[in-house]
Amino acid sequence: MNEVKVKFIDGSVKTYKKGTTYEEISKDFPGKYPYVGVKVDNVIFSLDDTVDENVRVEFIDFLDPVGYKMYKCAIELILEVALKELYKDFEIYYLHSHPKGVYAEIKGDRILTEDEFRNIKSKMSSIISSNERIKKYNVSKKDAIKFYKDHKYDEKSRNIQNFAENIVTFYVLDNYVNYYYAEMPNKTGVIHLYDIKYLGNNKLVILLPNKLTDGRVPEYISYDGIINSFAESQSWLDLVNKRYLSDINDDISNSVIRDFMDVSEIKFNDDIREVVKKIKNKKGIKFVMIAGPSSSGKTTTTKRLKTYLDCQGYDAIVISTDDYFVDREKNPKDENGKYDYECLHAVDVNKLNNDIKDLLDGKEIHLPVYNFVTGTGSLSDKKVKLKPNSIILIEGLHSLNDDLLPVVDSKLKYKVYISPFIGVNIDRHNYISTTDLRLIRRIVRDNRTRGKSVDTTFESWNNVRRGEVKYIFPYIHQADVVLNTALNFEIGVLKVYVVPLLLSVKIDSPYYGEARRLLYFLKEFCPIPSEYVSKDSILREFIGGE
Repeated sequence: MNEVKVKFIDGSVKTYKKGTTYEEISKDFPGKYPYVGVKVDNVIFSLDDTVDENVRVEFIDFLDPVGYKMYKCAIELILEVALKELYKDFEIYYLHSHPKGVYAEIKGDRILTEDEFRNIKSKMSSIISSNERIKKYNVSKKDAIKFYKDHKYDEKSRNIQNFAENIVTFYVLDNYVNYYYAEMPNKTGVIHLYDIKYLGNNKLVILLPNKLTDGRVPEYISYDGIINSFAESQSWLDLVNKRYLSDINDDISNSVIRDFMDVSEIKFNDDIREVVKKIKNKKGIKFVMIAGPSSSGKTTTTKRLKTYLDCQGYDAIVISTDDYFVDREKNPKDENGKYDYECLHAVDVNKLNNDIKDLLDGKEIHLPVYNFVTGTGSLSDKKVKLKPNSIILIEGLHSLNDDLLPVVDSKLKYKVYISPFIGVNIDRHNYISTTDLRLIRRIVRDNRTRGKSVDTTFESWNNVRRGEVKYIFPYIHQADVVLNTALNFEIGVLKVYVVPLLLSVKIDSPYYGEARRLLYFLKEFCPIPSEYVSKDSILREFIGGE
């Protein structure tokens, strides 16, 4: 038989000659956006690959979680090539994820002008419009190490030494070579939507479309607090000589990682102490509003803030907005008829404000407690009454939004935004995504505390992310301070827990590709035993053992 049958996502079936490329097949199944790759029986392949047996295919664009990573990596490669072709002595460093895309810095012996930056964007457009091929090569581990040593990319060669596999995948565009943690699109022409905001001083943000933006390129919003928090983290890592993953792995292999873990915990506590100092110096603060996305460590951070505030002579009272959730049957629903647990009115705002008003009037109240199993709330046994030295910590998804607590004057509030920004990069072109870190944290915690499967966590993750974009990110710029809740060693610990869970995702699961992507990302991280983690670490919120 020289023919094979291909089943599409809509159930239709067509016959093709063996050896037909998926790019050719994709022409029979056009989509709204250009395809960046294809899932063949749920495994990611390049459009250059060929069909040789009966298969089920799903062509993917940037709206797919894996497709988004492919799209992002292609833009990063194109930007790298454009920069090198115009200004060969400059180097692009992709430093961290940004709420709108990717934060990066160009390093060289001078600051690029606005005109020079426009030249780079123009060169990128030329590369894309030419629809140049991105070639994929598999090279030996030995040759890959030699290549990066010869090109003085020391951190990349050290990373590859930790590869378990003997083959490394390189991608080549216009004779420029690099590797990324995603399958790459086969041509530059699929990159049709993006923007780059030059921040000056050789810093920039790549703005990317995705499912959460309904396929649109988002407008740039200044998140200086996040950028400054990340920069501070990297400055500290430079001080302790731990800029790249290979530095952490070396400590693990040399059995000295516990020293770095100890100083990292001290650094986190010092950051908490600094926040408390700022609160104390800002006279008249009666409410500390603590918000952050899912799995950012709000519970532990709030407890730690309470401890430090108590130590400074305050009577710190913690109120979680989760305990003010409306009964599930009254919870608002989204456009698909499903409960929207992320929206503001999932919280009984009236009851919260009435309780706060009573407290401010000198009354004693019973704090509520919410049962997430039954989906109902009730009054707890805990009574609260304000003292002259009391300060109230309001922790929850919407705490930066003044509509949560309109009864309180904004002058009495101090707003804290928390999120885990790991400053340690894999190498100069591959960073650790905040979203990926939070997802890994959540997979581990969901399985440990609620017995949830990885598929169930993946299924809910899109709704969680959509809620963050709608209800948290628009208010980040209002925060008085941004607190980094990442520990730069933590993925080595989480890896021990999450790898078996990710391996449990079946090949017929719609989340198989995303699980495999995370496994591929984790492969370079040396594992760290959980017994090395201190009992009061923020990491215990996810792995347990407090």
